[in-house]
Amino acid sequence: MTEMVYGTHPVQAGEPVLPKWWRTVDRWTLTSVLLLMGVGLILGLAASPPLAERNGFEPFHYVKRQFAFTLISAVAMVGLSMTSPTTVRRLGVLGFLATFLALVLLPVFGTDFGKGAVRWYSLGFGSVQPSEFLKPCYIVATAWLMAAATEIGGPPGRLYSVIVTAVVAGFLVIQPDFGQATLLIFVWSAMYFAGGAPILVILSVVVALAGGGMLAYNTSEHFARRIDGFLSPEVDPTTQIGYATNAIREGGFFGVGVGEGSVKWSLPDAHTDFIIAVAAEEYGLVAVGLVIFLFLVLVTRSLARLMRERDPFVRLAGTGIACLVGMQAIINMGVAVRLLPAKGMTLPFVSNGGSSVVAMGIAVGMLLALTRTRPQGDIADALFQRRATHD
Repeated sequence: MTEMVYGTHPVQAGEPVLPKWWRTVDRWTLTSVLLLMGVGLILGLAASPPLAERNGFEPFHYVKRQFAFTLISAVAMVGLSMTSPTTVRRLGVLGFLATFLALVLLPVFGTDFGKGAVRWYSLGFGSVQPSEFLKPCYIVATAWLMAAATEIGGPPGRLYSVIVTAVVAGFLVIQPDFGQATLLIFVWSAMYFAGGAPILVILSVVVALAGGGMLAYNTSEHFARRIDGFLSPEVDPTTQIGYATNAIREGGFFGVGVGEGSVKWSLPDAHTDFIIAVAAEEYGLVAVGLVIFLFLVLVTRSLARLMRERDPFVRLAGTGIACLVGMQAIINMGVAVRLLPAKGMTLPFVSNGGSSVVAMGIAVGMLLALTRTRPQGDIADALFQRRATHD
């Protein structure tokens, strides 16, 4: 516990891989993610049986699937967290090329599973959502471009990152998936800001998003329907938002009791997009507060460690991934309490879904690799030495 508070021991030369990893990894972030995975499995026990009954499976069919995906996610996370930033960069760029190609081919080979948006590849025994795996790889690739722009004689990486972001967001809008497109633009803005972007650039992005939102509202029935539902003063109690808000209200501080909730029988997406409503109804505000606290620890610990990082790529990529996890959690919970329009976005590590859980494991594995303690001077020391040299 002392090491978690005051920092890790220095890395010893020739130290075996596992002890070295344990000494250098951010154990607060690792513990938070493992606890979120555990919360997801517990909530899956409550939310998944109704879905299994509707689809003709045995009661814990989806819980077993979730456990398998969570195990794969944990293994991927720990494995990636043992790698170097150079390896993370190479895997991220290659992964971005592969997932972007999969995204481009979705209109040809993808399916919508009757949900009105072509976002998945059907594999017969399951499905894969390319955009989930695209997100962490996109962040690493754009961070590499932005970092390259800081080198003397380097390429115009910031401009390239703008082009890449616009193209990726365009293909997401085609699905249509306005939520993921908006999320990626937000993450890019956070990375660009962390890289020293002028405030006018950020304001321009905000104006462009507002203009894009107005255009989407006037041209997309799918988008307009969700915005109209969000702005309506009355909530239809028979809609998913209506069921979710009622469940959260009924849960109170301590919930109605384990297994006693009713929203999981009414909400078709209770195990995915609205899993926080199940938590609020059965376990109350206490459980929701715990989930929020774990996400806060994950994001703030990571950003605090990245503030001391000297490598521009590590700083930008880590910031992007931390903001991705935090903002996706905010969007999911904000939709459930009707603070945001419905977007069909999962709660990281908690919602049921193979693509989401495994992709988030990959993302946080990269984040843990980037925030590990490495032999380097603090960035404040580097700035001080640079100032002393000039003086």
